[in-house]
Amino acid sequence: MGKMDTNNGASTAAVAGELALSNVNVLDLTQWEAGSACAQALAFLGANVMKIERPNGGDPARIASADSPDKDSIYFLVLNSNKKSVTIDLGKPEGSALLKRLIEESDVLLENFAPGTIERLGFGYDEVSKINPRIVYGSIQGFSDESPYRDFRCFDAIAQSMGGAVAFTGEPDGPPIKCGYTFADTGSGLHLAIGIIGALYQRQYTGRGQRVKVAMQEAMINFGRMPLARHQVTGKPVERVGNASPSSTAAPSGLFECKGGGPNDYCFIYTARDVNTGNKQWQALLRAIGREDLLEDPRFATPELRFRHQGDVDAVVAPWMLTQTKRAAMETLNAAGVPAGAVYDSADIINDESFRKSGMLAEVDHPTRGPVVLPGWPVRMSGSPTPAVTAPPLLGQHTDEMLRQVLGVDADELQLLRKAQAI
Repeated sequence: MGKMDTNNGASTAAVAGELALSNVNVLDLTQWEAGSACAQALAFLGANVMKIERPNGGDPARIASADSPDKDSIYFLVLNSNKKSVTIDLGKPEGSALLKRLIEESDVLLENFAPGTIERLGFGYDEVSKINPRIVYGSIQGFSDESPYRDFRCFDAIAQSMGGAVAFTGEPDGPPIKCGYTFADTGSGLHLAIGIIGALYQRQYTGRGQRVKVAMQEAMINFGRMPLARHQVTGKPVERVGNASPSSTAAPSGLFECKGGGPNDYCFIYTARDVNTGNKQWQALLRAIGREDLLEDPRFATPELRFRHQGDVDAVVAPWMLTQTKRAAMETLNAAGVPAGAVYDSADIINDESFRKSGMLAEVDHPTRGPVVLPGWPVRMSGSPTPAVTAPPLLGQHTDEMLRQVLGVDADELQLLRKAQAI
């Protein structure tokens, strides 16, 4: 494992039907969400991800939001499936030496420590690349090296705020709002995974690794291309539009309350502007809700006029939506050619059998928690199987296995390492 052919661009270990990264060794020194999401993506793609943790306590995410004093948190579980846990005390000389040996045999090292921490441990990029010039070294930081805030700590909410996402989210007359999904954390991790895979590919031709860095603030900016484009049209900071079209061209574009009265009994309707057919979706919507009498209404003759009269548009649609459940409304409108989506809450998602069939959700048997439903991997590849979801590791569960497999460590050396409290 860990060796790739630099001559013909093909992996010497790759076999048809294997997962895409099945020959790649990854050292995961990350904690919490952003780095863990990157490592998990690589694990889903087949990499042998060794999660390096402190022997005492491990990843602090194991006890974050814990609902049980003696079990790993669900927070940890959803971020660490398909990995192997290896405990190493980097504060011990024997532990530091052991990690160096693993670096020699690995393809990727990931870290997302606070600024300066990994260098103090002696495993900054310069040091690691001397040990293994072929290694791809991935880092997530809050802000770029060029930012005046490069030494600031950063979490999902901070990155969302300083990357523009918070300013653009919310109602026009209300305060800015943070998105409920932690897409700054996981989004940064996925950006890093893309860079890692690109660096592995490039290494096949250069024979050398490189450092790959992602700043969380800049990952948010990458998600914000449309607001930045809008700013250059208007010449001023983009205003919050709630659920309306961010490009100011579509109506209806928003949530409509549906039958049921629950907090998530809503359906989103978005009639996109079609430059070729103009009002096709709007006219289909009118027919679906029984309002053919408005087909020739001059207020709604073009997408621009509909947007200008969006209050009138919503008043036409809302009464019919209240007679439908959110799923019935979604199915009726889509059958008519109108884009619409029910508001799925966590119960809708976790109980939807289609996600079990696709592999996006899987129930795994965890050693201490029992059956747990965990998210899988959404990417489908014709030449690589959909990865099965495996239970997240207990702390140190795979230490012996990985040290034997990767380094050839025997029972006597394992005993010495334990005696030194290095593992």
